[in-house]
Amino acid sequence: MVPERVTFESGGDTCVGYLYGDAAPTPWPCVVLCTGFGGTQDTPSIIATAQAFADAGYLALTFDYRNFGESGGEPRQLVDISGQLDDIHGAVEFARRNDRVDPARIVLWGTSLGGGHVVTAAARDRRIAAVIAQIPFNGFPKKVEGRSPAATLRLLWAMTVDSLLGMLHLRPHYMPAVAGPGELAVMSSQEAQHTIDGMTSPTWRNSVAPRALFAMMRYKPGDHAPRVTAPMLVCVGERDRETLADTASELAHRAPHGELLTYPWAHFDFYREDRRQRVIGDQIAFADRVLHDG
Repeated sequence: MVPERVTFESGGDTCVGYLYGDAAPTPWPCVVLCTGFGGTQDTPSIIATAQAFADAGYLALTFDYRNFGESGGEPRQLVDISGQLDDIHGAVEFARRNDRVDPARIVLWGTSLGGGHVVTAAARDRRIAAVIAQIPFNGFPKKVEGRSPAATLRLLWAMTVDSLLGMLHLRPHYMPAVAGPGELAVMSSQEAQHTIDGMTSPTWRNSVAPRALFAMMRYKPGDHAPRVTAPMLVCVGERDRETLADTASELAHRAPHGELLTYPWAHFDFYREDRRQRVIGDQIAFADRVLHDG
């Protein structure tokens, strides 16, 4: 399947996306896929998810947030929460204008930080037909398992230095998004390192501006969950150290029509080919039920 390259404007920047699915003019339900922290749409798990939904009879729209991948925006590799939420809105509006899309059957799908974003975005847009939040971000844990106090101080120092550079409109002092145990990164673990060792994505960079983490410390998608009127599926991992199961599960519990599925895995297990097939199958079954069966 060769997806169609598309573009849309958001906040003065051009976002690039790809539309997967049948080329026939029949209006199809459309899944808008939102990547995680520092993610790009050309990573294997995003492509596999888009293709799986397309094979199941949906259109699937992937896109890169501003500052990442093929999309415009400066500085590069800066996670801008409010900007990313605007980009999701732009992607949804682009889909609604597409003649091949049924505007009444648009699903928001997101993973990790994107899993939190789709909850916030759906609370703002009551025309969204369904929400799928995979290992969703719902605020930082008070203590990250495996991160020592000294490592936490190093991270806070990097965040502070980069924030000062931002105030001075200087180039970010980048750090890795993912690294092995004991290394300075946003997410440090053996499973995280194993995941990126196998990454074959042309535009993904293991580099982020740490100043963004201050905004994430104040970001709690669960505060918006009670206003999500659409059916919402939340998929969490029991051994997740990045988006803790108890915290992520709050999204399902607080949403009026929330459902929760729990898997005996860690965060990055959801991106493994042998495991994501099961999760995607559950997600497609949910979408089929709420969109087609009522």
